[in-house]
Amino acid sequence: MTKNVLLNNVTHKDLKIIPENSNAHGDGLGFSAIVPWEFRQVAACYPIFFRKTGSDNQFEAIALFGFSPDENLFVGDQRRDDIYTPLSIARIPFAIGYTQDGNTGQREPVVHVDMDHPRVSFTEGTPVFLEHGGNSPYLEQVNSMLAELISGVNVCKRFTDILQAEDLLEPFVLKITLDNGQQIELGGFYTINEKTLRELSAEQLARLHNQNFLELIYMSIASLANIKKLINKKNALLRN
Repeated sequence: MTKNVLLNNVTHKDLKIIPENSNAHGDGLGFSAIVPWEFRQVAACYPIFFRKTGSDNQFEAIALFGFSPDENLFVGDQRRDDIYTPLSIARIPFAIGYTQDGNTGQREPVVHVDMDHPRVSFTEGTPVFLEHGGNSPYLEQVNSMLAELISGVNVCKRFTDILQAEDLLEPFVLKITLDNGQQIELGGFYTINEKTLRELSAEQLARLHNQNFLELIYMSIASLANIKKLINKKNALLRN
């Protein structure tokens, strides 16, 4: 359950966020959404896949952390400098909300906080506000992350829309056998159709390149080498 409320420096003047990376603090997530300008860092650490977000045939890009919805094989690693933490994970327990401007009628983004999240505390952790009510450096960092996510979601939609238009997405089912004989089958994700990619015309490739999408495609393909890293982590976990 979540309890998202509008963040303010009066009600939440003593709010703190526990930085520890653990399953007990809500990090048991099998994947997270990512935005295009994260692809380079994500591809160095995790496999990148695509998944449908709902019945409207829209897709999002995701970084895969484990082989089930609540398995994060990188718990304990994601605070290290050499392991990138995607923005949609790093911003937790904060989220983007919207309010309507009374004068213009336009929706304006605001910051919400999930008061039921295990990272939330009033006794320990990183302060959200300064002593006299101003934003702490941590909250300024969160605000920057949320702003990047807002704009990144729009770019990702354009990216996945053109992937569909060029028939570059194909369903993917991962089947592996672990060292102990356990078999895992993971479905529901999509990858780049490399055969279709090779058959694109010069004009199609130029269109992708001009929108800075061709690089994202190749980084997505290259990231699949990290599946082996996940398998190795799973095998090591089962041995311990």
